[in-house]
Amino acid sequence: MTKPPVVMIHGAFCGPWSLAGLKEKFTAAGYAVTVPALRFHGDDPPPAALGTTGLADYAADLEAEIAALPEAPILVGHSLGGLLAQMLAARRDVKAVIGLAPSAPWGVPPTTLFEIGAAQAMHLHPGYWSRVLEPSRDVALAHSLDKLPRHMRDDVFGRFVPESGRVTFEIMNWGLDMNRASEVDASAVTCPVLFLTGGDDRINPPTTVARAAALYGADHIVFDGMGHWLIGEPGWERPADRALEWLKTKGL
Repeated sequence: MTKPPVVMIHGAFCGPWSLAGLKEKFTAAGYAVTVPALRFHGDDPPPAALGTTGLADYAADLEAEIAALPEAPILVGHSLGGLLAQMLAARRDVKAVIGLAPSAPWGVPPTTLFEIGAAQAMHLHPGYWSRVLEPSRDVALAHSLDKLPRHMRDDVFGRFVPESGRVTFEIMNWGLDMNRASEVDASAVTCPVLFLTGGDDRINPPTTVARAAALYGADHIVFDGMGHWLIGEPGWERPADRALEWLKTKGL
């Protein structure tokens, strides 16, 4: 039986490079994998328009990628990419969604003081919602790449790219977003959904991801000792292998 195509969606401040290990795993398992770059994430330097590019723009670009495929795909997304996968699954025919440390959609409240504090801290930068945001080394090394060996952290951070202020606002401060850009009609997501999270993830902690998983009746697996960068930190093969095993149980 021919396996469905796979579209992998990278996270904020990143690019297709961040999913290279996952792509290799899925390709070796017989899947045809596409890893598009989100709008302006391949431009150096990015245009000022990145600052006002929203989730709807990213999703529209990805919908065009999906429409060009010969059949409905499996969507695999990390962090922001996991949220985009949820949004797309509510809009298009997809075979399955796999979110790795996925961001939660509109209406899912945070469960930790860290999430609340991080969202409030953004308001120390008035107008951030319309600016191009440069990646913060301190934030990335402390909260995203913290499980990487120290000698690898700077190398990985060196590949980070600027991100949209509007997208950051739409995710982190969704309660103030009157457009509800990150809203997902959970009833329209009819495919199987799997969420994989690191037990030590501060950015998208498993307690918050569990609330998002409940919207879809999703399977949710927590990997103790892993953090937000479970796509590349030591032991990343475990969630990758579990994702492939899960697809087998779904006949995909």
